[in-house]
Amino acid sequence: MRNGLLIVMLVLSILTSCKKDDLVDTSGTTTINNDLALDPNLQTYINYGFQFSKAKLVPNPNPDVTVDNDGTLDNLILQGKVNTRFFKAGEYSTETLAKQGFNNLKSITITQWEEWAFSVKPNQVWIVSTSDEFYAKIRIISTISENRGTRDYAECTFEWVYQPDGTLTFPGE
Repeated sequence: MRNGLLIVMLVLSILTSCKKDDLVDTSGTTTINNDLALDPNLQTYINYGFQFSKAKLVPNPNPDVTVDNDGTLDNLILQGKVNTRFFKAGEYSTETLAKQGFNNLKSITITQWEEWAFSVKPNQVWIVSTSDEFYAKIRIISTISENRGTRDYAECTFEWVYQPDGTLTFPGE
């Protein structure tokens, strides 16, 4: 009995000590903004954006997508690091149609890439080509562009699906 208990404890110890590689999400919803935060190491202000391959917010200059406005508060802009490109795949009149268009977008051929996504609004679907030449599709859920004190504030919430294999074919929803 005692030997059986020791064996069970040993097996449980081995199983709980094994570390599985954490899988990074390839889809989700996130919000980015152009707030500045003080970096305690650099002693300078930085902003954060979203990096698809890590599925999280990261400080500049590493994000695939950051948000800003054009200074007039009329136009929200998505931009990225060098060689990140954008393509507007669709613009829809309702959230339901935008979700449907986003979910039905399985494969796409890009006709003309842009250096940034300009005039970003809810219910748009964009394709992002990262600087690493991987792709993501994003559905704009909401945007904010307003003056907050001495700074023009920009915020964008989007649903995203990342394609880490380098193709423009996205998994089904």
